[in-house]
Amino acid sequence: MKSLFEPSVAGETIQRLQQLKPDQPAAWGKMNAAQMLTHCETTFRVYFGELRLKQSLVGILFGRMAKKKLFTEKPWQKGLPTAKEFIIADKKEFNAEMEKLLAQIQRFHASGKEQTPPKHPFFGKMTADEWAVLGYRHLDHHLQQFGV
Repeated sequence: MKSLFEPSVAGETIQRLQQLKPDQPAAWGKMNAAQMLTHCETTFRVYFGELRLKQSLVGILFGRMAKKKLFTEKPWQKGLPTAKEFIIADKKEFNAEMEKLLAQIQRFHASGKEQTPPKHPFFGKMTADEWAVLGYRHLDHHLQQFGV
């Protein structure tokens, strides 16, 4: 599976993001392009410990089972549930959010596999490699949402 630790994958993802336009409509969901960028950037803040979230009870009960479904080659379902901490409803400035997300992807890629990541707030304990695959899959899912 593709991983954000792979230089070609990180580069391809950044190129796809740079094709996104502020007024690009989503094929599904409620977020606009700027909100989606913020949503994706927030997940990196969790990885780097800048946003600390406890694992939810639902995550404790079902996180490992759900993780198995997301770590396959199958495309993710449209409209998957989103934790309230990752729902972005307020207005965001597209260019500023794009800069933040691109910086986080580059930071993540450069951090390497030696990082000891925190528990995922839904899936629980994950390795840096698992976060790298999940990070790519999450970004890919949302880039497909916006047709890039």
